Amino acid sequence: MNNAKYISAILFDDSLSENSYLNNLPIIKYLAENKELEFSSNITFFVGENGTGKSTLLEAIAVAYGFNAEGGTKNFSFSTKDTHSELSEHLTLTKRDYAKDGFFLRAESLYNAATYIDEVKATHNYGNVSLHNQSHGESFLSIVQNRFSGKGLYLLDEPEAALSPMRLMTLIVEMDSLLKNNSQFIIATHSPILMAFPNAQILQFSESGIEQVNYYETEHYKTTKLFIEEPEKIIHHLIGSNN
Repeated sequence: MNNAKYISAILFDDSLSENSYLNNLPIIKYLAENKELEFSSNITFFVGENGTGKSTLLEAIAVAYGFNAEGGTKNFSFSTKDTHSELSEHLTLTKRDYAKDGFFLRAESLYNAATYIDEVKATHNYGNVSLHNQSHGESFLSIVQNRFSGKGLYLLDEPEAALSPMRLMTLIVEMDSLLKNNSQFIIATHSPILMAFPNAQILQFSESGIEQVNYYETEHYKTTKLFIEEPEKIIHHLIGSNN
């Protein structure tokens, strides 16, 4: 059953140019065959190995919704380099309701967003402190805690790149509060900590396409569990013994 609050599905028109690099991504083959990807929860995780297209699809959804490609709200108008793909032009978003708030938060381009916030003198919306005067993780959380107001659509790209395990747990608390205030999250992540969020839809990206899985079926959980249980054995297998 589709229960997502704001974006309930994405539709793909399968009209990419033949020489587009996107055609090599498994997610494109999946979308071309299925035409549609549904969101069954107000919190959806895109998970999978590097290069499977998680961030590419998240970025395309963000741009199709109207967010700035490098992050921010619909009102952010900066661009340091036009690198986003054409995928957004081939997506149609099925919208269930109108979100009163929204933000596309990318760990990798947070510096650029912080610069724009300073330039337009909008730090009052972000805790009254320049994000540049905080660490990467502090500035990331500052946006969530000060700018995210609820009743919104929030797209997060690899938040674990900015946050420690403890701060990821802080993020979970903030997400829970926002979800209880009628919000929706779509998050691309490698973090098994975040993926453990209850009642989340987990979409695993692979060479085979996109598959909905439970938490314990994710490769991230299996690999992390294996390593934590026997770190010395795994390290020895990878690089041998130095003794």
